[in-house]
Amino acid sequence: MVLDFTQLSLQDTSPIYLQIIRYIKIKIAANQIANGDELPSRRMLSTILNVNPNTVQKAYKQIEQDGLLVSYAGSKSILVFDETVVTDIRHELIAEEASNFITSLKQIGISKEEAGNLLASMWYEEEEKHD
Repeated sequence: MVLDFTQLSLQDTSPIYLQIIRYIKIKIAANQIANGDELPSRRMLSTILNVNPNTVQKAYKQIEQDGLLVSYAGSKSILVFDETVVTDIRHELIAEEASNFITSLKQIGISKEEAGNLLASMWYEEEEKHD
């Protein structure tokens, strides 16, 4: 299966190549792609996202350096990972989101106790929505 990037909504807040990497990691963490799945060619993805091919090349190169991608000259780029990698990516993404959340709460003066209560309340509300 070739990973679908049509749901990736690029934002101005971080470099595009990092947004591409994050999108791939989120898909891995959510089990929406599997070991051995293929990424679109660099040229195809740059067309889909309407970005410079060098931006996609930079993202793919970083993913290769991270050990998640194997590319062959003139051929496919294949994602390679196991359950340990999936767990590590999940922890990385959770830590990043939690850090951003905590920073935001501190900036508006929310205490640790208030944050805990708020989070528990919101968690319960989300569960109610999905029941």
